Amino acid sequence: MPVTSEPAELAQGLLLFIVAGILMVLVALLAGALIRRQLHHPVKAEAYECGEPAIGESWVQFDLRLYVVALVFIIFDVEIALFYPWAVVYREAGLAGLWDMLFFFGVLVVGFVYLWRFGYLDWVRSTAGQEPPGGSVAAKREAA
Repeated sequence: MPVTSEPAELAQGLLLFIVAGILMVLVALLAGALIRRQLHHPVKAEAYECGEPAIGESWVQFDLRLYVVALVFIIFDVEIALFYPWAVVYREAGLAGLWDMLFFFGVLVVGFVYLWRFGYLDWVRSTAGQEPPGGSVAAKREAA
């Protein structure tokens, strides 16, 4: 017997789902506020960053190399982590499963070679041949 639902029933179910989700979050926040100890201390109001005391302004330009390396690591780590469950599932597939996995591994290798070739894996990247922000110094002198 096919299951058919009216749009009103679907909207009612969606509304119930949203209300239940909001209630769960509010109950968890309220329980945490009632259970935890209230210890007011000046140290708790300080900004925390890597266990070091804050020195200077917080508006500092961060070096993006750390984030690029971290993102590349996460991408390749997650994709490599997929190999084991894939091997377990495709064990019965035989040669077809092996070719599928080799194709997937080939895509990973192409991505890795691209990142390696263009220097995204180098901690210190060369800036030779790149124009500084705001245009070249020679162009600014000619315009002045």
